[in-house]
Amino acid sequence: MKKGNILEVSNLSVTLNREEIIKDLSFQVEKGEVLIVLGPNGAGKTTLLKALLGSIPYQGDIRWASNKISYLPPNELLMRREMLPLTVEDFFSLKGVDIREVKENLESVGLNEKMAKRRIANLSTGQFQRLNIAWALAKKPEVLIFDEPTSGIDVGGTETVYSLLHSFWKKYGMTIILVTHDLNIVWEHADNVLCLNQKGLCYGPPRKLLTTKKLEELYGAGIKHYEHKYR
Repeated sequence: MKKGNILEVSNLSVTLNREEIIKDLSFQVEKGEVLIVLGPNGAGKTTLLKALLGSIPYQGDIRWASNKISYLPPNELLMRREMLPLTVEDFFSLKGVDIREVKENLESVGLNEKMAKRRIANLSTGQFQRLNIAWALAKKPEVLIFDEPTSGIDVGGTETVYSLLHSFWKKYGMTIILVTHDLNIVWEHADNVLCLNQKGLCYGPPRKLLTTKKLEELYGAGIKHYEHKYR
């Protein structure tokens, strides 16, 4: 593995139910990098994350330089929260986190430590999303993998979630791999972007690669191209 890399993917292919979802994909991620994965629905983004985590079969080579990896799945969890008859503290205990760390993690995402005694079913959508981020941060991972972490959240909540992720990245030097449809977030936070539509269409710095032509190739005609000049 190349020095400084935390992940190297070579010739990755995934076939599920006889359908080729990802074909011959290669890329690498440096330690401390923010990589954003873009692509339309059905492009294989969630499948890619599952392959990186080793939870589905694949062909090719995936090499990690760390085993301290935390994954926040898509927000179908929001629809399931009332199925969890647990308090917040109970939820963290499933991960072996003691009450002291529970309170620290809650405070880090802007939740009062008293929230530890509340039932998950009674949390608002925004509170539940912050709880999921706190859960992902438990045990101080080196890599955070997020799949559409703001799906179902209003604009104000979205901005808060991404600002939280950015603050953790700056504070702890974590590597973040993030799937999103929000191009504004790409311009503001990404070191590199991976354009995926079953095969890799582009990989590298967004300001060099995300031209209107490339976005139309990825998403289809009619995409609007706005570039932020700050980070």
